[in-house]
Amino acid sequence: MSLAHSSVADTASNGGTNADRAYEIVRERLVMLDIRPGEPINDDRLAEELGFGRTPVREALKRLERERLVVAYPRRGTFATAVDMTDLADISEIRKQLEPTAAARAARTASPDARARLTALADEIAEIDDSEDPREVLRKDVRVHREIYRASGNPHLEDILVSLDAHATRIWCLFLDRLPDVASHVREHVSLLRAIVDGDESTASSLTLAHVAGFEKAIRDLL
Repeated sequence: MSLAHSSVADTASNGGTNADRAYEIVRERLVMLDIRPGEPINDDRLAEELGFGRTPVREALKRLERERLVVAYPRRGTFATAVDMTDLADISEIRKQLEPTAAARAARTASPDARARLTALADEIAEIDDSEDPREVLRKDVRVHREIYRASGNPHLEDILVSLDAHATRIWCLFLDRLPDVASHVREHVSLLRAIVDGDESTASSLTLAHVAGFEKAIRDLL
């Protein structure tokens, strides 16, 4: 199944407008660098490819511009934003404060349904094999983060962290072929997810902080 078709199916199952679906599809391509940094984005071509019409695609691109994933220039068009390595310190500074807060909050307040989802996700992550496609492993990493943010029950915190994680993932993707052990990094989430499910706020917070710091160090070691 293609990335576009997979995203449409996933989003459609959750409801949403065509603009929402277009947003999710294009956002994933930008985050995973399927649309390369600096690459022009032709809204007419996208509309034709996705079958949504120009208005939903343009609405999606406006949302993505607010998230700093695309930039629009008058008379020049819309482009995927560059991956600026000077952003790494800024992104990490905020994530070190907010990610542990989200994990601890999820441990404290997550619903039974959310804990069941996190348990199933922990079991899935534990089965990641070292030979698995790093891009697919990274997609699972994104899922873990988004489920934890969702389980925190704070939509404002969730929105901020989803946006920050998108930019962090773009940095990951830029170095993916040089990172030695992506699978092991993502498997770290198993103990974190189980701590949240068990309601262990302190462990969830400390494991999250270590994970975010480890991400920054892994990238800096390659610079």
